[in-house]
Amino acid sequence: MCGIIGIVGKSSVNQALYDGLTMLQHRGQDAAGIVTCDNNRLYLRKNNGLVRDVFHTRHMLNLRGNMGIGHVRYPTAGCESGAEAQPFYVNSPYGISLAHNGNLTNADALKNDLFREDLRHINTDSDSEILLNVLAHELHKLNKLKINHEDIFTAVRGVHQRCRGGYAAVTMITGYGLVAFRDPYGIRPIVFGKRETATGTEYMVASESVAINVLGFELVRDLVPGEALFITAEGQLYTQQCAENPVYSPCIFEIVYMARPDSIIDGISVYKARLRMGKFLAKKILRLYPKHDIDVVIPIPDTSRTAAVQLAHVLNRKYREGFVKNRYIPRTFIMPGQSMRKKSVRQKLNAINLEFQHKNVLLVDDSIVRGTTCKQIIQMARDAGAKKVYFASAAPPVRYPNVYGIDMPSVEELLAHNRTTEEIADIIGADWLVYQDLEDLLAGARKGNKNIKHFDTSCFTGHYVTGDVDQSYLEQLAFRRNDTAKMERQFETTEVIELYNVI
Repeated sequence: MCGIIGIVGKSSVNQALYDGLTMLQHRGQDAAGIVTCDNNRLYLRKNNGLVRDVFHTRHMLNLRGNMGIGHVRYPTAGCESGAEAQPFYVNSPYGISLAHNGNLTNADALKNDLFREDLRHINTDSDSEILLNVLAHELHKLNKLKINHEDIFTAVRGVHQRCRGGYAAVTMITGYGLVAFRDPYGIRPIVFGKRETATGTEYMVASESVAINVLGFELVRDLVPGEALFITAEGQLYTQQCAENPVYSPCIFEIVYMARPDSIIDGISVYKARLRMGKFLAKKILRLYPKHDIDVVIPIPDTSRTAAVQLAHVLNRKYREGFVKNRYIPRTFIMPGQSMRKKSVRQKLNAINLEFQHKNVLLVDDSIVRGTTCKQIIQMARDAGAKKVYFASAAPPVRYPNVYGIDMPSVEELLAHNRTTEEIADIIGADWLVYQDLEDLLAGARKGNKNIKHFDTSCFTGHYVTGDVDQSYLEQLAFRRNDTAKMERQFETTEVIELYNVI
């Protein structure tokens, strides 16, 4: 999960790109970057860290130009070094920069093809650099000194034919304009908007509509699966379908957890979808425990709040804020290393004892992945004086890894894998546990846009919509994603940095 943004304006876009990235910070807290273009010259700043820490006044002043793209990143299966901060850049042909959200499932094969057939060198473990070089090669094959929008769409068609997986990308071709495209299944989100100024129309592309709205742009629509968009440096807009057989299958986990509630993704209000999730979950609780003794419903901030409010309403029970969140601690889901996640939970949340003392409490979370966080929070509730602690997940059991750009752990580290609900409740220390039914989750999302017939639900079902994910791939991914391997890569990166500093 990453956040991408691109703007073609009539004046300097550096501040707008910065502001837009802060609206997308929830999608990645590991690194941030911006590249702008002015008179066919590129200006780049990127580094590890939050947006506010990467960009200082001196950097902003240097990001000149009325066109640029930006990125916020969290580490996935590759190395967590600063070398993988985006946007990436290649000078041939034309000078192309790229920011990418997603994951290519055939990255290894593509990397080999790029080296052996396209004679291109990949310098990092990031599949985003691979995607950029595939696009660059498809443009190079045209063998043209100057290109137009039809040439760009031809190149994107070549990208779709070669690349597999989930991806949404925004690229900038120096001297030409901004290009955005979405994979043929529409797994990862991307929207675009426009605003009218005294000097003409400005366009913006982003992962979520919240960035469009906050910057004063009017949301036009989502890019549909397989579609590409090209905005010239002068502000002329072109769009075209570039995939042969697109199938609308957006990632349901965007609705569950990733997206901000004030975003609209694929025509679905995330806020209203989460309200419906709470309603369905409450009805299931009433079916399973018609004589429940719940006194109060308390969300685990922040993502579960919307579902918890509606759940409490349907159950006719009090809704209370029982935990205070430290805003300066990053989201634990996207923290590398189990020990870091464990340490951060107590720092991130503090219980308000008065809301727990002598009460039977229902805690509501958006989902359960490793179970590390919810186990500690349940114990916090008991320490605060709760008589009983029940737990409800607004999502179904996460039993399989996500391979399309969400860094879920290896299958062995997923709490729900090969376990029953009762076994999971015992492990996390809950008196009872209720999961959302997948059918209800899909119904709650689909009500926002009835034109979407399919969602990517692979982390719940193990069915991967692209059809190219086999056991061998999953085993390789598990090797990369398990916490031990991540810690070893982190140690190796530290050693390289220390050696560089000595030299």
